[in-house]
Amino acid sequence: MDTAAAEWTATDGPEHRPPGRRSGAWCAALLFAAVSVVVGFRTADSDGNTPVPQVLAFLPWLLAPTGLALLLALLSRWWLGTAWGVVLLGLLAWFIEPYGKVGDPVGRPVAELRVLTSNVEFGQGTGSLVAAVRREEPDLVFVQECEYECDARLKDDLSQDYPHRRAVEGGGSEGSVILSRFPLRPTDGVPGTMGMPGAIADVEGHPVRLQLAHPMPPIPGQVDLWNRELGALRDAATADRGTPLVLAGDFNASQDHAAFRRILDTGLSDAARLDDADRTATWPARTAPTFGAQIDHVLVSKHFGADRTRILDVADTDHRAVVTDLTLHGDK
Repeated sequence: MDTAAAEWTATDGPEHRPPGRRSGAWCAALLFAAVSVVVGFRTADSDGNTPVPQVLAFLPWLLAPTGLALLLALLSRWWLGTAWGVVLLGLLAWFIEPYGKVGDPVGRPVAELRVLTSNVEFGQGTGSLVAAVRREEPDLVFVQECEYECDARLKDDLSQDYPHRRAVEGGGSEGSVILSRFPLRPTDGVPGTMGMPGAIADVEGHPVRLQLAHPMPPIPGQVDLWNRELGALRDAATADRGTPLVLAGDFNASQDHAAFRRILDTGLSDAARLDDADRTATWPARTAPTFGAQIDHVLVSKHFGADRTRILDVADTDHRAVVTDLTLHGDK
């Protein structure tokens, strides 16, 4: 080893820097280490345990501490740390890209429908949702956290335009409703802590499976339950691949969660992905889109194309709504 190389090796660690640079290098090292843990689980296709799944929801925002740490490493002339930061930034940029396969549906277009999903936070956003529904005129509406008063108001205000419904009644966050302009045939739905009703819609003579998603969030102590309920949604997605499927709601998960990616891997696509829409935070509404996570989704089977996917602000709830225009394609 030549003298220059030996000198670089001996002095490259944070502990060997002059006092001013040493503190900057140590701060950079701590930030890099914290981000590396989360990125490591993302690379390993695992959600891990608390606090990893909670932080994974905000993975794109890890660019900020990584960028700060990289700047500190550069100012401290910590070249090994600089390389560490460049690798982390590259991985984060790779993971921020939309996940899942896209392709054009096979067959001729047979029907068009508009879908809206909204979590109304214990029913508080019901009035704003009713206004949004009247403005957007969706054909299908998926409503989460629709407790008893919310359910009653939707019946009073929207039953004329949406004569068909499928609901799981409940208080607080347990109630959920599917409203439809199309005739519905009930299905068992997906069992869960919160209501996840299902139905088969007759869309201009074509059966379409509808499934509302609202698994438990990955709060500390309940990550296993969150995983199981997302797994149940995955099982529902694979139950009948021959029938077109719309799976929509508050998934309490983003594309950076392995449990959610496994749902997409069944052959479903996020309507936003099909529409080339930007990745946009839907929760918490107070700080979105500046800061937040995209956990509200409309997922569709290969039978659908998507257009004009939008994220809507709905007052008095901590979630933003998602609305998208779908085109159903039939057999060749």
